[in-house]
Amino acid sequence: MKTTTVSSGKLARTAGMISGMILLSRLLGFVRETLTANLFTRAETDPFFAAFVIPDFMYYLLVGGALSAAFIPLFSEYLAKGEEKEGWKMASTFLNVTIILLASFSLLGIIFARQIAPLQAYQMKEGKLELLIELTRMMFPAVFFTALAGLMGGVLNSYQQFFIPVFGPILYNIGIIMGAWFLGPRFGIKGMAFGVVLGAIANFLTQAFFAIKKIKGYNPFYINLQHPGFKKMIRLMLPAVLGLSATQLNIWVTTNMASALPEGSITYLRLAQRLVLLPLGIFATAVSTAFFPTLSQLAAVGKWGEYKENLTLGIRVILFITIPSAFGFIAMRTEIVRLLYERGEFTPLQTELTAYALFFYSLGLFAHGVIQILPRGFYALKDSITPVKVSISTVLLSVVLNFLFLRFTPLNHGGLALSFSLMGVANMLLSFYLLRKKVGGLGSGKLIKTGLQATLAAVGMSLAIRLFLPLWNRLLLGLGLTTNLFRLLQVLGGIGLGVLVYLAGAVVLRMDEIKLMRRMIGRKA
Repeated sequence: MKTTTVSSGKLARTAGMISGMILLSRLLGFVRETLTANLFTRAETDPFFAAFVIPDFMYYLLVGGALSAAFIPLFSEYLAKGEEKEGWKMASTFLNVTIILLASFSLLGIIFARQIAPLQAYQMKEGKLELLIELTRMMFPAVFFTALAGLMGGVLNSYQQFFIPVFGPILYNIGIIMGAWFLGPRFGIKGMAFGVVLGAIANFLTQAFFAIKKIKGYNPFYINLQHPGFKKMIRLMLPAVLGLSATQLNIWVTTNMASALPEGSITYLRLAQRLVLLPLGIFATAVSTAFFPTLSQLAAVGKWGEYKENLTLGIRVILFITIPSAFGFIAMRTEIVRLLYERGEFTPLQTELTAYALFFYSLGLFAHGVIQILPRGFYALKDSITPVKVSISTVLLSVVLNFLFLRFTPLNHGGLALSFSLMGVANMLLSFYLLRKKVGGLGSGKLIKTGLQATLAAVGMSLAIRLFLPLWNRLLLGLGLTTNLFRLLQVLGGIGLGVLVYLAGAVVLRMDEIKLMRRMIGRKA
């Protein structure tokens, strides 16, 4: 039996590399979102963002659930046991069936875009609805290529290859930016949609070029629906797909409810959520991606002590990063939104409305970070049922909260953001409780200690930022800077001070996670 163990130092460095690439991708994503907000009106951006709902739903069902819940754990198990050839029989069947389904769904989406569009935002007005239909029709081919890129990335991740899967999305964002910048002035928001398609194709071709070196066992003409591995994968995948359906249902419900609010509400929620996704993508997703194949291999060979140690370590690192990120967003929400979006068609009032949503999204940032890795803990155990139960129950909670907040409070779109945060907290607590019951102790004491220490250091950081900003602003105003440079230095100064104060607090509190963070950015194991 062939097994592979990975040191925490190597996992930390892998997570650090992934974080760096995702950071670049997210920064390009902000350029993309800024162009969207500045070059186009809210009457264009609301349909543009709504047009992603059904295509994204299809993508997450066919690729997101299948890869995380079934393909990577099973394929990693074949590799860990030295059964690569048999693993490729299972993988070939899965890849070929998925490609056929993706092509079929994409074609149907293009044909029936008019029937699909009202489901994405039922309250959208007639003029905007026509634009939504056109954009929906344009988005489906992009999802086909993005999903294929995801499949290639899943293969590479199973072989502990992480660089290319996180490099591809950079090309995706570049394609969208080029579409907005060069085609937007002539074709409006449709030019940006065309850029989405170009970026998706570039992403896929890049993944495929490098994955081809690893897929020598792949047979494009092989489909064996009776293969034991494929049948087992379907059993694992179906519950995960159901769980993701619940998550996407929540996004659909939220978008529809927001379409009934004042114009721009969908855009404000989208832009604020993208900001919150920055630390989630850079750190939480990076840590989860780096740890997941190792968790799968450790579970496959029954090394439960190492499995629990690595899982707990991943959660602690996520808490160490996401808690101060949340406090930082809350402390500087208006300044950050103003820097990124307030120009062109984006007004000061829209800055305040986006910052308002960002406040409520930030409250659940740490929880949504932790639930990047907890479901993978179940998937590594070949248990895709439990995450589904958790997902469905918490999504139902979110839908109820959406209704209650909009009906009985004056929160408006802020209520939808708060509901998202509370859903994350409920999901985290329930997932952790059930996983601990399944595998035994998960170092709850260490996790609580990390959470409390990070919160204490983050509170000190927030206070320091709010005391520093008025003095820093007066200094910058005296330099006679341009508006954009003033805003940039304002935010960079606040972030720089915040990072220093938080790290100083972590050192004073003797947080163990400091050592692991050094490994993530250093070279020594």
